[in-house]
Amino acid sequence: MKAKALICSKDQEFTLEPVVLGNQQPDQVTIRTLWSGVSIGTEFAFISGKIALGAYPICTGYMATGVIEGAGSSTSGFKNGDLVYFGSNVQMTKESGERVTLGNGAHASHAVCTATAVAHLPKDVPVDLASSFVMPGVGLHGTDISNPRLGDKVLVFGAGLVGLSSIAWSNFRGCEVIAVDQDQVRLELALSLGATHTLNPSQVNLDLELKRLAPGGVDVVIEATGDPENIDRAIAATKIEGKFVWQGHYGQGPVSFDFVTAHAKRVRMFFPRGDGGEAARKASLRAMGSGALKWDRTITHRVEACEAPALYRRINSLKNTDVIGALIHWSG
Repeated sequence: MKAKALICSKDQEFTLEPVVLGNQQPDQVTIRTLWSGVSIGTEFAFISGKIALGAYPICTGYMATGVIEGAGSSTSGFKNGDLVYFGSNVQMTKESGERVTLGNGAHASHAVCTATAVAHLPKDVPVDLASSFVMPGVGLHGTDISNPRLGDKVLVFGAGLVGLSSIAWSNFRGCEVIAVDQDQVRLELALSLGATHTLNPSQVNLDLELKRLAPGGVDVVIEATGDPENIDRAIAATKIEGKFVWQGHYGQGPVSFDFVTAHAKRVRMFFPRGDGGEAARKASLRAMGSGALKWDRTITHRVEACEAPALYRRINSLKNTDVIGALIHWSG
């Protein structure tokens, strides 16, 4: 079927282009996209090649909401008009026939995807906000497997969407949360989502402040920047037998760290991947719907699909820091 999609070229040019999706198969559904959420860290790692995806052109996006417009004969539980959340397209080409590499291709006006990758949207969750469902799920997954306990001190490096969700989930567990970021707007947002303390390394001596707030080290460090330069500092901030969560993505190459410090402290390390699956997605949406998770505060930009290329150029320029959470509106 024909659709429109946000396409990135090898030269990192962004355009909204006509595309052709794969024909719906018996185990697939066709969805008209309402909103798609932007994941700045992972998507732009794909775009820049930090994370290898495949040949250009590419279409990113892995979280969206929409309306079922067709269900395959071997699917069950879906009917036309159902509101759903999803995160992929199965196949996409340009009108010329050129293959589009998907990662996962949800930034499109329509999607044809396997029914098992689609779920009904709870009625109490705003359809626009729900389109960013993966990001709080990622933070929930990392928090869950590292299991910070009531009263623990949790240090979160990076107050992007994943870091902010990690802050919120740690706060729900009754932890004392220290947020570190170089952007004051993000730090204010971190406070509103449950951070107890905020530290800006460009304004304070970070090591001294951490020693003041946690003289013996923190119980859990969540490194959510994906910047290798933060790794050793984050490991050094842990207490003896503390925990370190590799929540960021550090690219394709090997990553090194200060073995002696980690070894001496007997640091326990956790490697979360993905958003924790269905359980984390449902929990995140429930928390959004109830108002417990004030996720709307993280959304700084909402744009129409025709404005998406300009938004992506703006983010990719590396000169702009005001985009935290962004949503793309495809249809009503």
